[in-house]
Amino acid sequence: MTKSLVSISDLSKDEILSLLERAGEFEKQPNQRLLEGKVVATLFFEPSTRTRLSFETAVNRLGGRVIGFSDAKTSSQSKGETLKDTIMMVSNYADLIVMRHYLEGAARYASEISPVPIINAGDGANQHPSQTMLDLYSIYKTQGRLNDLTITMVGDLKYGRTVHSLLEAMQYFNPTFNFVACDELKMPKQYKDFCDKKGIKYTETTEFNEDIINQTDILYMTRVQRERFSDLMEYERVKSLYTLRASMLEGSKDNLRVLHPLPRITEITQDVDDSPKAYYFQQAKNGLFARQAIICRALGIEL
Repeated sequence: MTKSLVSISDLSKDEILSLLERAGEFEKQPNQRLLEGKVVATLFFEPSTRTRLSFETAVNRLGGRVIGFSDAKTSSQSKGETLKDTIMMVSNYADLIVMRHYLEGAARYASEISPVPIINAGDGANQHPSQTMLDLYSIYKTQGRLNDLTITMVGDLKYGRTVHSLLEAMQYFNPTFNFVACDELKMPKQYKDFCDKKGIKYTETTEFNEDIINQTDILYMTRVQRERFSDLMEYERVKSLYTLRASMLEGSKDNLRVLHPLPRITEITQDVDDSPKAYYFQQAKNGLFARQAIICRALGIEL
């Protein structure tokens, strides 16, 4: 049975654990001919490097073919074609559509009209479920568990779709969250309400210091996203408020790992790269295996 993946909340706890298990199998053997004869369309209405390339690599390593575009200016949307018409047209050619769009809700809409499954590769500031699966896989690999962890999220918690999706996914695993952001970029009320409803513990602060780092298992840094700001003066004021330096990790737990969905700008200094606690480049590599698992689930392909 084929299945779209629009939001991380589309997945049950068992489905999340099953995808993580599959990702582990793909890490052992990423090259398999499971997508022989399948065509996957990647429609990126918004710029992307890691997400698009890792989805395309996942398809190629599984023996499928990729069509699509990485710049909406090269598509008929630039001529005024509606999203509906683009989706209906592309679904004639592909078995699966991977889509990134700047509008929140675009992926859900596409999944409701498309005759083929849709994988949401990010819709505005809303959701990024495939990033969440690679984040969960990275957390599991580095911690040996998902349960009872303290996760500190730093930076752009208002527009950061990766932190929104990760927060929702962790509801099954009894996390404790620390939300570190300035007032302009703090975690939206709907996600704090979600925590309250699910009995998830969290603290909220504007201070980023060693005290909070030293109680943390997963330190999740985020970029302040210029593309989400209509006021560039406001962006310039907040873009470098929170920066992680190697010296700040000196008293941290041995198991602490630093994650970041990338690209980074100024929020992690280069000297952190040499720390054994830096995990963001391996995290990006894990995206290949997580996305192979997601693609096979979407197409109803069993290992």
